[in-house]
Amino acid sequence: MSEQANQQPDKPKPTSSKQAGKEQVINLYQGSKRIHPKLAKGRFANWRVVAIFATQFVFYVLPWLNFNGRQAVLFDIPDRHFYIFGLSLGTGDLIYLSGLLIVSAFGLFWWTTIAGRLWCGYACPQTVYTEVMLWIDHLVEGDRNKRLKLEKSPWNFTKIRIKATKYLLIFAVCAWTGISFAGWFTPIREFVPNIFNGTANAAPMIAAAFYGFMTWLMAHMMREQVCKYMCPYARFQSAMFDPDTLIISYDEERGEPRGARKKNMSKEESGLGDCINCTMCVQVCPVGIDIRDGLQYECIGCAACIDACDEIMDKMNYPRGLIRYTTEAALKHQYPEAQIKKRLLRPRVVGYGLFLLAAVSALLFGLSTRDSLKVDIIKDRGVMVRENKQGRLENAYNLRVVNYGEEEQIVTATVKGFDDIVLTGLPEEGLRVPPSETLTVPVQVATYPEYADKGTHPIEFTFKYRKAAETPEVAAELIEKSSFVGE
Repeated sequence: MSEQANQQPDKPKPTSSKQAGKEQVINLYQGSKRIHPKLAKGRFANWRVVAIFATQFVFYVLPWLNFNGRQAVLFDIPDRHFYIFGLSLGTGDLIYLSGLLIVSAFGLFWWTTIAGRLWCGYACPQTVYTEVMLWIDHLVEGDRNKRLKLEKSPWNFTKIRIKATKYLLIFAVCAWTGISFAGWFTPIREFVPNIFNGTANAAPMIAAAFYGFMTWLMAHMMREQVCKYMCPYARFQSAMFDPDTLIISYDEERGEPRGARKKNMSKEESGLGDCINCTMCVQVCPVGIDIRDGLQYECIGCAACIDACDEIMDKMNYPRGLIRYTTEAALKHQYPEAQIKKRLLRPRVVGYGLFLLAAVSALLFGLSTRDSLKVDIIKDRGVMVRENKQGRLENAYNLRVVNYGEEEQIVTATVKGFDDIVLTGLPEEGLRVPPSETLTVPVQVATYPEYADKGTHPIEFTFKYRKAAETPEVAAELIEKSSFVGE
């Protein structure tokens, strides 16, 4: 019996006349059996391995790299500072996070329109960690047939040993994944030793435990159920598909009628199509669907069925491509498959591409022109206008300076708004702001009463800042507007 038949829900039994009048219970959710996919081998499986290693290299290794004497990539939430190699961002730069999300969204739309769910099949964390768990299953328990046999066997010492070994490896992967996740938000070179000597802070420990637990729950326990029932992308992807989108398809015209036959029997003798109904495409599918039933929202585009089918076609001496990447329009012979590449420049692809280009350009322009220092001048509402020792009217302000750079900066300030106005509270040589720090300094602005009558008067602060190693001639300038309250 095929795997597809094994995975279909049981048909409801007919209701007898005696039961017709009785109350019946209808289950709204049909429980699913554990899927044990066969390990696929082939060109697409190799590309998937490359993608997994590339993404996990970034995730596991990047936090361990140093840059300018600090962790190269660190999202320091307690200090509200984010470091990405030479880029240093603070809370005032959260607008760039919005830009990054917009770029990611349009990038996903653009790529999905071109090539379907390649993100899901090759780079999505759910797919990646599910694949890692399947590797562990295959390593410890064996291939699909051995795993099915083990599941049906009674509990004994051998089964307990195998299961214990598997769960030990799964625990190690999930634990290290959680620790690596926390290492993006706390210095990992300090965090890891502190775990083992019992001095690690509670917040990163909770984050590591939670992420490790979710890795186990999603990737090992739920697996394909996440893609089928929880992922919203599977539901709205059809809005981005069109007849020219590359999808994994079964060539029904070539494959039907399907059926078993001897290896050396020609198709003319058998009267059958190229599909020998071996169900290998179903057995390797990580979500347990039959691609021969057509495009389904559960399909994650991993191409395991292509590798499996190509292997069978080679054994039968049939041409490859019974299951392949193609488009709906090409399958319907609206144009030759050789022209698929020419269909890339269609209005939807160009539209998404232009939006993506605009979003990337705006993000890069904003990052390249952003100031490395931010200044806020805040009126001190707790201090009323007062007369100082020189007979001037004086207002109090709080100067908040944020240094986003990684070098000490020197800030000087002047103020204008009256013919005679004085700013006090800052050192004559300038305020020294340490790298990646925020300083709040009280300052005072004063003028004579004849210039500031009763009411509110606009004034303007000019701030000049430069790196401590630079000369005053290269200082950048910021202007902030405020108000002065007269007597």
